[in-house]
Parts: sequence; C-alpha cells; structure tokens
Amino acid sequence: MKDRKAVVRFGSRSAVRLTDLAQLVRAPAALSVPGDVIAGATAAGRPLGARTFGVIGSSVCLYWAGMALNDYADATVDSVERPERPVPSGRIPRRTALAVAAGLTAAGLGLAAAAGGRRSVGAALPLAGLVWAYDLKLKSTSARGVVMAGTRVLDVLAGAVVPGADAPSVGVALRRAAVPAGLVGVHTGTLMALSRHEVGGAPGWVPVGTLAVSAVTAIATAVPVIRGEAGSAAKSCVSSAAPSGLVAQFPAPLKGVAVAARSEMVRTALTAASGKFRIAVTAAGALAYLGTYGTAQMRAVQKPSAENVRRAVGAGIMGLMPLQAALTARGGAPAVAAALGVLHPLARRLARRISPT
Repeated sequence: MKDRKAVVRFGSRSAVRLTDLAQLVRAPAALSVPGDVIAGATAAGRPLGARTFGVIGSSVCLYWAGMALNDYADATVDSVERPERPVPSGRIPRRTALAVAAGLTAAGLGLAAAAGGRRSVGAALPLAGLVWAYDLKLKSTSARGVVMAGTRVLDVLAGAVVPGADAPSVGVALRRAAVPAGLVGVHTGTLMALSRHEVGGAPGWVPVGTLAVSAVTAIATAVPVIRGEAGSAAKSCVSSAAPSGLVAQFPAPLKGVAVAARSEMVRTALTAASGKFRIAVTAAGALAYLGTYGTAQMRAVQKPSAENVRRAVGAGIMGLMPLQAALTARGGAPAVAAALGVLHPLARRLARRISPT
C-alpha cells in the first residue's frame, strides 16, 4: 500500500516512486538554496517576507530542475560511471527526467513572477538559462566552473532585488549584495574544480588549491565584521562618555541630561550586545564552514582518491549553508543567520540517505 501511494504518474505509461524522484533532483541538497536568497536580501537591507520566500521557492525549483536535467543529459555517461542513479538504473525513464526538469523550470519562473514581478523574473530567467545551457552544452567545456558559479551568484542577487515598499533600486541592491554573491560564487568555483575528479581521483594540487581558496573565503567573510564591530564599539564608548562628564560637573540643572545619558548608555549597551552577537554568529558560521568543507578537503589533500574527492564535493554542497549563515549575520541579521544554521545538521542527516552529488 505504501509503494502504491508514493507514486507519481507522468502520462498514462510511466509512473515513478517519490523516493526515486527525490534521488533524481537530489532533494536534500536544495536546503543549500534558501541561504543564497536570504544572504542577498539581508545584504540589500530587505526584511524577510512573503515575497522573499516566494523567490526562495523559485530558486529551489530551478535547482531541482538542474539536477533532473543533469541526469537526462548524462544518461549515457552515468550508465558507466554512476549506474546506481535513477535514470541509468531504469527506475526513472529518461524522458520523464526531461519532463520533470521542464515542469520545475516553469514552476520556478512562475513563482518568481508571482513573488517579485519583473524584478524577480529578471534574475530567475537568466538563472534558468544558465542551468539549461550548463547541463545541455557547457558542462563539457572550460566555462563549466564559471557558469555554475554564475548560477549561485544569481541566486544571491535574486534575493537582493526582491521588490517591496522599502526596497532599494535594482542598482543599489546589486551593489550591496555584490560581496556575498562573489564569495558564494568563489565557493562554488572550488566545488566545480573538485567535481571534475569525482570519478578518477584528483591531482594533489587540486584539493590543496581549493582548500586555500576556502580558507580565504572564510576569512573574507568574518574579518570585516569583527573589525567593523570593534570600531563601532570604540566610537560608542567615546560618545557615551561625554554626557556623563557634563552631568558630573553640573548635576542640578542637568537632570534631563542625566536621564538622556542613562538612556544613551542603555542604547549603547544594547548595541554592543547586538554587535557581539553578530560577531559570534558570523565567526561561528565561518568556522563551521571550514570545519565541514575544510576537513573533507584535508582528507582529499592527504589522499586525493575519487572517494575522498566525492566526499569533499558533498561536504562543500552542505558546507555552503554555514557560509550563508555567516554572510547573513554579516549583513546585519544574526538571528536569522542562527536559524539558518539549524538547516546544516538537518541537511547532513538527509544527505546520508540521498546523495547531494
């Protein structure tokens, strides 16, 4: 009975199980998508709302579409290299994989239009174009890494350009989100460099290089926040000290100033606490990123076998989530970043059941 219920039909001839569909689209790996959009929205100064969640849904659909299209395009190669995948194993017909990709692409574009109108479609349409171009043509070219990094960059920028009453102009939003988008793109570039060697293993210099880039990415994410908050704290201490000095000299006539000074001290304390929380979440995210992805890359450095490289790629896909959390905290939303960090252990558990690669 359970198997009969967990079936989706495509036309009158083909039916596939939901578990096979989940493997086709690498369902758990889509948990790495919301953080892109959230990091972009936060960097642009946009609060999270229904429109942002609609854009997240759009990006998830396009991500899944890319995975299904990948297996459609790679059916012949996978029959030799990855025969356990749903298409080469015969559990999902090749034409069904193409239908799933097309349907999810249409759903992604529709959600973008409903959530953000022309602004969001302006990001979703080139994203969909890159996904299809990559899977059908560019995957086997030297541009593959740049194209895949471009999809993640567009994901971040899609969050930045979400419209709303208080939304900045598209140009301002893109400038504000340029740094987090760039860092996510660089991370994706390291994944692509490793993924080329998932079958036959990698030369030793490949994981060494990607590990170095990952370390720089983590530092570039965290250090500006720590420096900025330290500078802000120093300025706050100086500015809050001035009224206290005046009150000490003229206590009677300056009772109002005393009240204002106390209020200012409370605000300063709250700001300092918020700054420390922001530093803590940003640093924790950056360290978790290195702890997850960096550790897997270290194993590949020690022994760059196909198995270790595949594990590093899987860790990199999941390790994107703490990086996104760090970038979200960097953008000024540490509470949202902390909540986003909860997705990481969940995704890692799910990845043990369904491979993200």
